[in-house]
Amino acid sequence: MEYIVYLALGSNMGNRLANLKNAVSQLAQQMKVKKQSPVYETPPWGFADQDAFLNKVVKVETHLKPEALLGHLKRLEASMGRVPSFENGPRLIDIDILFFDDVVMDTPTLVIPHPRLHQRAFVLVPLAHLAPDLLHPVLQKPVSKLLDDVDRSEITLFKGK
Repeated sequence: MEYIVYLALGSNMGNRLANLKNAVSQLAQQMKVKKQSPVYETPPWGFADQDAFLNKVVKVETHLKPEALLGHLKRLEASMGRVPSFENGPRLIDIDILFFDDVVMDTPTLVIPHPRLHQRAFVLVPLAHLAPDLLHPVLQKPVSKLLDDVDRSEITLFKGK
């Protein structure tokens, strides 16, 4: 069985754009990348004393179930050089599951949909580019309406190379 999943990718260490491209390339080895948002430059969230992030969202198709996908993503992050840090600290690469089909789950290791996605403009801006009408299965609002409720004034389309 194939599942449609939306993943958020972010990086604020090293060559941020290369990190995102490398992550998407590695994702494509285990799943089909269907669509990608543009890359956005965003201020840090939660811990302000760090470099700006580059963020994007990808829509993928995978046969992996939620827990298996999470394990795969954590191994991918580690293989790219991510080392554990403090919450909301600098990251070489960060890959989060935003939506997994219409699954709603809350376990000690995984919450789907992502529990804070509706508060994070750095996720909602690229997600709305891909799927503005996607309905949040818990909040019962489309992504475009969730985006209306956050401040996106400091998020810019990344034009760097």
